[in-house]
Amino acid sequence: MHSRNLLGTVVLFLLCSLPVFSQTASEIIAKNLEVTGGITNWNKLNTVRIKGTATLGVKDKYSIEIIQKRPNLTKSIMEIDGKKVVLEGYDGKNGYRTNFTTGKKEIIKDYKPETFDSDLLNYESKGFTAELKGKEKVDGKDCFKIILTKNSNSTTYYFNCTSYYVTKEVKKDETILYSNYKKVDKYYMAYRIESSSSDNESDFVMNITTIEINKVIEDKEFKF
Repeated sequence: MHSRNLLGTVVLFLLCSLPVFSQTASEIIAKNLEVTGGITNWNKLNTVRIKGTATLGVKDKYSIEIIQKRPNLTKSIMEIDGKKVVLEGYDGKNGYRTNFTTGKKEIIKDYKPETFDSDLLNYESKGFTAELKGKEKVDGKDCFKIILTKNSNSTTYYFNCTSYYVTKEVKKDETILYSNYKKVDKYYMAYRIESSSSDNESDFVMNITTIEINKVIEDKEFKF
């Protein structure tokens, strides 16, 4: 065998022995944002009103409504026995919830509101780093596994290798499955969200019926 052919064989062997990914974590995240609406449109999203049903346990099913407004206003309302109950909210100053013992709303001490946008949007400018950790199957389908990290906090995202939709998100104490994506105006959003926790006390399945975006939502709707 000529030395040139031998060298080529060795190089080919070394290349085949290394894990090769045709895309980087940054490119996969960018593709996800592109196919679900585009970065420009996601930056223009200002309000969301979601309605659907939440199933707790096996049979307990309730109507639920979630409203959110940039930068971090949020409120979740569930209908229980014909009465609307605030599960949690943030009005820009206080985080609050309903005390099911007293039936009254109470302030949540040291409440840390979540940002309106997904951490994936403009993740680098927010101080996150993204690392591609290969592929894993979610519900039998190949997914890119990417870990988003900021300081000591990290979240693992699984992106379907074909659609680039997020199908699974794993946080410290919670795992979330996303499915049944549908088009809402210029966006594609999951209409089924399944959450499970380490203590199994806050597990739920939410099936969304309607999503309204960029409609006027007055700040007073969020007030404690």
